[in-house]
This record gives sequence, structure tokens and C-alpha cells, in this order.
Amino acid sequence: MKIKLTCIGKTNAQYLTDGMAVYLKRLKKYINFQFDCLNDVKNAKNLSKEELKKKEGLLLLSKTEESDFLILLDENGKEFTSEQFADETQKLLNSSSKNIHFIIGGAYGFSPEVYKRCNKKIALSKMTFSHQMVRLIFIEQLYRAFSILNNEPYHHK
Repeated sequence: MKIKLTCIGKTNAQYLTDGMAVYLKRLKKYINFQFDCLNDVKNAKNLSKEELKKKEGLLLLSKTEESDFLILLDENGKEFTSEQFADETQKLLNSSSKNIHFIIGGAYGFSPEVYKRCNKKIALSKMTFSHQMVRLIFIEQLYRAFSILNNEPYHHK
């Protein structure tokens, strides 16, 4: 089993890259984790929001496998506490899915094709975060979920 996270666009801020590196290293203790940052769509500024979402959607879907359990990080998704997310992670790990694949979309969200393909949507918060910050926040929360599942002292209640 592998957990994947795919997003659009590179991370520009070094502090975010450094933070992600910390949690990516920690995650290796628990799971085979793959993080893919895809290049931005070319000439994005010349496209309408809908055209951009469609092109980003095709790019994102090209990185998924048919057997992936696809979860979108989406503002309209279900919200969890950290403990609930840990429980949800355990349920996903116990499922028969080959890979769990999380996707962060572009600035305008996902195309209808991506929504149609997804198995689940989750939201990190009712607040809005930059797409670059979402990467760090999600990776940290995934690490926190594994620390909770393993009764380790990282998470305090």
C-alpha cells in the first residue's frame, strides 16, 4: 500500500519546502509515501478558469491509477478533527484499495472530470489556505494521524 499526494505547481517559499521535508522524512517511518508536484499548465494566464481547471484536471488524472482510492482536498469536503482523520486513515489502510491518492487542485479547484473520478472529498478547514501552505498542513496532519494511530506522544489531547 502506498499513499500519494499530488499537486499542481512548485513550492516557491523555502520555509514551506523545509517544513515539508521534515514531515516527509518522518512519514517514511510509517508508510510508503509519494509526493508529486506537477508543473503548472503552460500559458495559464491566457486561459479561462474553466479551461484551466480542465487542463489541470487532465494532468492530475493522468497521474492516477484506476485502482487508486482518490481523495480530493476540497473546501466542500468533510471536515475531521485530527483524531477523526487518524481513524479515517486507518479505515482507508484497512480497505482493499491498492493506493490512497490525495490531490490538491489549482487555485480554482477541480474540473468536473476530477470530481466525477474521486471517491471522497475532505476539507482541512473552513478557512482558506494558499495551495502551497495546504501541502505542508496536509503532510503534517498525515504524520499526526500516524502518530495517533501508533500511540506516540506527538499529538496532545
